[in-house]
Amino acid sequence: MSILVIGEALIDIVTTPGAPDRYAPGGAPANVALGLGRLGEEVELLTDVGDDFHGGFLLAHLRASNVQVHATPKGATSTARATLADDGSADYDFRLRWSPDGSLVADRSFSALHIGSIAAFLAPGSAVVDTLLDTASAPNSSSGTTPLTTFDPNIRPSIIGSHAESRARFEALAARVDVVKLSDVDADWLYPGESAETQLDRILGLGAGLVAMTRGGDSALLSTASARSRIAAETAEVTDTIGAGDSFMVSLVHDLHRLPTPIADLHADQLTEIGGNAAHLAAVTVARTGADLPWSSEL
Repeated sequence: MSILVIGEALIDIVTTPGAPDRYAPGGAPANVALGLGRLGEEVELLTDVGDDFHGGFLLAHLRASNVQVHATPKGATSTARATLADDGSADYDFRLRWSPDGSLVADRSFSALHIGSIAAFLAPGSAVVDTLLDTASAPNSSSGTTPLTTFDPNIRPSIIGSHAESRARFEALAARVDVVKLSDVDADWLYPGESAETQLDRILGLGAGLVAMTRGGDSALLSTASARSRIAAETAEVTDTIGAGDSFMVSLVHDLHRLPTPIADLHADQLTEIGGNAAHLAAVTVARTGADLPWSSEL
């Protein structure tokens, strides 16, 4: 069965000091779908794009990476202007809308369901996310299994609402999924002043089976209720950080959705191996320009 990704696809307008603007396909969920397609997974993306040039470009780009796209193109395609600092980090300014047609994937079974980023918070499409997450939680009628559910909040404070509203929304979704992946920046915005270990424990306490926290060039953390592992970052010459977190998420979904044992039963050595794979995929991506996630043949 396919993996279903739900979320925004947009055009990144990358601004670098002293250089002309660069236009590239982006959107965290679209990057996750693209990365899974490039690793050979059967993947589908429910999204919302315009019927303009940018929308056509996005559709062609995703399909070239083996992503089956579900969208009803209309209006203008969403954009995100990413301004790069000298260290390669990015600051974003968004112009977007989010109103996908959930009927395009209704009454389907999937091996995994990934949600995230702005699409998980922004109305009216957030209601579609909830409906499809409810559907995914029901056991498959033929196999009796439920799909792996994953969530990357990819917090954008300027878009998603007040801190109290956004934290409540994050916690409601984290309580309904198997895996939460977030950055230390996300965690510090959600739970300021707390240690990474306390933040992990908070999210696990909501009901997630596995929480992964990326920390830029520092080590990442993977944790279940019974095991925790610190993952060393791979050495890489950073071109920019666009798509790094999405690459980490891709690797987690790729490794976990066929896992023969429950996530809660993973021991520390397994977490280290899974996290190491994710760190490697992210290191390949940051050495390239933009969200150019690797193909399986490059690994």
